[in-house]
Order: sequence, then structure tokens, then C-alpha cells
Amino acid sequence: MITRLVAQIVKELLSYLRDPKSRLTLVGPPLIQLLVFSYAATLEVDNIELAVLDQDNGYWSHEVIRQVEAAGFVRGIRYVRTPDELTALIDRREVLAALRFPQDFSRDVARGRPAVAQAVIDGRRAYAGQVTLAYLNQVAANVGAGIHAHDVAPATAVRHWFNPNLIYQWFIVPSLSGILAMLIALLVTALSIARERELGTFDQLLVSPARPIEIIIGKTVPALIIGTILASVMISAGVFLFGIPFTGSVMWLLAAVMLFILSMVGIGLVISSVCKTQQQAILGTFSITVPLVLLSGFVTPVENMSTFLQLIARANPMTYYLIIVRGSFLKNLPAAEILNNAWPMALIALVTLSSAIVIVKRNLQ
Repeated sequence: MITRLVAQIVKELLSYLRDPKSRLTLVGPPLIQLLVFSYAATLEVDNIELAVLDQDNGYWSHEVIRQVEAAGFVRGIRYVRTPDELTALIDRREVLAALRFPQDFSRDVARGRPAVAQAVIDGRRAYAGQVTLAYLNQVAANVGAGIHAHDVAPATAVRHWFNPNLIYQWFIVPSLSGILAMLIALLVTALSIARERELGTFDQLLVSPARPIEIIIGKTVPALIIGTILASVMISAGVFLFGIPFTGSVMWLLAAVMLFILSMVGIGLVISSVCKTQQQAILGTFSITVPLVLLSGFVTPVENMSTFLQLIARANPMTYYLIIVRGSFLKNLPAAEILNNAWPMALIALVTLSSAIVIVKRNLQ
């Protein structure tokens, strides 16, 4: 049995590494995507074009505009004279947001009455609009603090734990290491059995003495090795290239990476077992990759999803891996918390690998 397993593992590794184009495909795109996405997939919003309709033209409206101009997120301010001009700029997507000051804005401030400036946001760019609105609210709060500086009021000191400067790459890069490793592990395993079906070598497995579990192990180990190495390289790039602090245990994270890759390999083998061609396997991989990413908590918190989607997210190994890798980088995640998120991945790997064995056994019969 050991001899047959070693032969199958070596055969699979050679099929991936013998061809120079295959080697380049396995190594090049993940690293390039890591570099591109780390800078492109930013959670920050800047270089905003802002419109201003100042019907007040008083001291306090000018003070708000001055502080908005001094803020780092504004690229330029376009002044308009009528509401129609403001509407036209937003309609043509020339500005993302607009500020409208009523005629009595400064007068209300001087009299100590509530003064309200209207912020108009382009809802077609919902995320950027919400971030911009938060920036504008912060500027308004700063102006309000200056107005009431003579009042004795409680102050709030903000401190961000684990990511003091809110550097988006500290959040993005660890997550990308899991997403890109997941994609490679799924592709490698999803193409394995489907490729042998197309080449006709799967018929040789049917007449070989190899048992279904041996075939699955022979397909699993090479993909596990390749996925673990790529994930380790991308995690190392996060530490040494992007300067993200790593505060957790290397050994615990490595164990979590291997368990995560194993669960992805199980899903990929299930896809490969039911697909008859490599084209079907590729389409099956990409059809499942997007839901896995969206339901992992990478884009939006799982807690914000509906109850039904939260149940589905619990069957997603990416959900648990992102908790482990982010916590290992920034939080020094305790071993108990790592184990609490590791056993669901082990259960998913057991279920998917068992399903692949059953399907392969049925094909062998």
C-alpha cells in the first residue's frame, strides 16, 4: 500500500511540476494577485470630488468648507450656485457627494440653535458614499467641538486595538493569503481526476490494485503540499514585504493552514469526482469560489447576514480560517480559540474527503 501511495503521489507532483507552464501557473499568478489586490482592494476612500452649495455664505459655513478642503480625502471642491447644478453633477457622476448649507446656517450657530447642513451622497457608489459621509460627519464634529470649546463636556478618546492606525493592508493581506491559497487548492484538485478522465489514464486506475482511499490520498497529498507552500509564502510576504506584525504562534498557524487546505482539497476532489471534463471542473471551481468568499466574512461580517446565510457560512472552512489567520497576525490568538475554529474545518475535510472516496468507489465499480 505504501509503495502504491508513494508512486501516485510522485506521479501527481510530476504532473504539476514537470511542465514549465504549469509551474509558472501555480506560483506566478497567486503572488501577482497578492501584490495587486493588496494595493487595489483598499478599504480607504480618498481623492473625492465634492460639490458645495453655500446658500449661507457665512463664517461657520466657510469654516466647515475650510476644514473639508484641508482633509486628506478630498481632491477638489466644485462650487455651485443652484440645486439644479448640484443635481446635475451627481447625476453625471462628476462628484461623489455634496454639501448644502441653508441660508440661516451661520445665524443658527451664532444663536446656539441646531444648525443642519445637508449632505447629498451618490447612492450608486454605496460603500464609498458611506465612508465619505463618515468623513464629513467627523469634520462636522470637529467644527462643533471648536464651537463649544468653552463648555465643559465629556470627551471621548478613541483607541483602535490590534490595528492602531487602521492600516487596511493589515486586514487585507492575511485574508488574501487564505483566499488565493483556497483558489489554487481547489483548481489543482478539481482538475486532477477530470484531467485523468480526459487523458484516459483514469481507466488505468480502474484496473489497478489501488483502492479508492489510496487514490484519494494520492490526489490529496500533492495538493496539500502545494497549497501549504503557497499559503506559507504569502503569509511570509505579509510579514516581510508588507511589514504586518505577527504576534501569534507560527506552529499553530501552520497547522491551521494545513487543515484549511485539506478541507479545500476535499471540496475540490468532490468537484473533480463528479465532473467528466476539465472545463466542467474549472466552471465548478469558479462557481463555488465566489460564494465561499462572500460567505466567509471577508467582505461583510457574518453576523450581519440573514440567519439562513449564517448557517451556510458555518459550513464554509474559509470563515474559520480567516478568524485564525487574522487573530494570529494581530491578536496573538490563544490556542483554545484556534482549536475552537479548527475542529469545524477538520469536520468539513472529513465529510468532503469521505464523499470523494464514495464517488470514486462508485466509479471504480
